[in-house]
Amino acid sequence: MTSQVSQSLSPVLYLPHGGGPLPILGDRGHEKMVSFLKEIASELGEPSAILVISAHWEEDQATITSGNHPEIIYDYYGFPAEAYEIQYAAAGHPELAKDIFELIAENGIPAKLDDRRGFDHGLFVPLKLMYPQAQIPCIQLSLLKNLDPEKHISLGKAIASVREKNVLIVGSGMSFHNLKTFFSSDIDCSKENEEFDHWLIETCTSTVILSEEREQRLIEWEKAPSARFCHPTEEHLLPLHVCYGIACADTPIPKVVFNDEVMGRKVTGFLWY
Repeated sequence: MTSQVSQSLSPVLYLPHGGGPLPILGDRGHEKMVSFLKEIASELGEPSAILVISAHWEEDQATITSGNHPEIIYDYYGFPAEAYEIQYAAAGHPELAKDIFELIAENGIPAKLDDRRGFDHGLFVPLKLMYPQAQIPCIQLSLLKNLDPEKHISLGKAIASVREKNVLIVGSGMSFHNLKTFFSSDIDCSKENEEFDHWLIETCTSTVILSEEREQRLIEWEKAPSARFCHPTEEHLLPLHVCYGIACADTPIPKVVFNDEVMGRKVTGFLWY
C-alpha cells in the first residue's frame, strides 16, 4: 500500500479487533483480519501518538488513560497460558490525555483522567499487529455506559481537533458482534450478517446520503435490517460512532478498507483520511 494520508489531518480508523487474543495466537479464522492489520499501518503515515476508543471500556463519564506506562489488562478468560503472557510496552501520553480531557470538558461533557487504568485487548491486540515495536505512545478513551449513539457521536465531535496533532485515531470494535454465532456452527446467520453489513456500508459511504441523514441513520442504527441480531449489545459498534463524530466535519465519507470474514462472519473496517 502507498501512503494516501492528508498532510493536515490525521486518519481515523474503525477496525475489527477479533475474538480476544486469537488474532495473536494464530487462529485461522482471523488470518484475513491479521493480514489487513499488518498491512494497513503503511497507509497511515507516521503518527506521533495513537488514541484508541475500545469496545472493552465503559465508564459513567468519558475517561482517558493518563499514566506514563499503562499495564496490560488481560480482559478475557479461558484461553491458553500464552494469552496471558502477551506484552505491548507502549508508553502512555499524559500530555495528550490532558489535552483530550480539556476538549471534552470544554464541550460540556463530563470527563476525567485515570492514571491507573491499563490497556485492554481492544488496544494491544490490533496495535501489536500494526505496530509490533510498540514505539508509538498510546492512550485510550472510554465509551459511555449509557451506550447512547448520539452522545458518542457528540463525544467524537468534541475532540475532532485532535486530528490536527498527528494523532492516529482508532475505533476498535467489530461491525458484527453476536457472540453466540461465532461459536456455533449450527447457526446460519449469513442473511442477517449481509443485511446489516450492506446497510452499514451504505450508511457510511453512500455519496447520495446527505450528512444530516447519515448521522440520523447512525443514531437510529437499531432500525437497520437485522441490527439487534448482529449487535445484541452495541459496545462493539459505538467506537464507529465516535470515529464518525471525529471525522464528519472534514471527512464525512470513509473508505472501506476491510470487508471480509472474521471467524466466519462478514466484518467491515472504515478509514477516514
